[in-house]
Amino acid sequence: MRLLLVFFGVLLFGPNFVQAQKFGYIDSEYILSKMPQYAKAQGEVDQLSAAWQKEIEEMQRKVDALYGSYQAEQVLLTEEMKQERIGEIRKKETELKDYQKKVFGFGGLFFLKKQELIKPLQDKVFDAVEKVAKANRLAIIFDKAGELVMMYTDPRHDYTDFVLEELGLGDPNDKIKP
Repeated sequence: MRLLLVFFGVLLFGPNFVQAQKFGYIDSEYILSKMPQYAKAQGEVDQLSAAWQKEIEEMQRKVDALYGSYQAEQVLLTEEMKQERIGEIRKKETELKDYQKKVFGFGGLFFLKKQELIKPLQDKVFDAVEKVAKANRLAIIFDKAGELVMMYTDPRHDYTDFVLEELGLGDPNDKIKP
């Protein structure tokens, strides 16, 4: 009897529930590429990243130079002097690793700067996506630029251009994408 009730419930409500769900997808990478502020922010992040990377490479060269110097002079050093040099090299290596973690580690300067500059733009896109979803009565919008793999996408469900229009960045009739 219980199985029969479940069966009738699925028959009655199942098709209506599935039919009522509308979905679409966007390409957030494409949308962000159309935003001049994003290109500027990404350029600034890239510039900072390159500067920090250069600092790290310079610190690494200094560690390598200390190690090279130690290797060349090792035979002339007393055991105490060797230990002192090795201690100095290890200290510099630790400083280098700590700096790398401080800059590029989780929650590091790079992450924080990227979040500071890019997150507001992503939030702006998210707000536009939400408006488009509500205006088109969509239950779900997928982002095909993310981790989600879609083997097939029907272009009639692509709402990327509507989000661009909502952001004031595009014409919904312009369907040329890179």
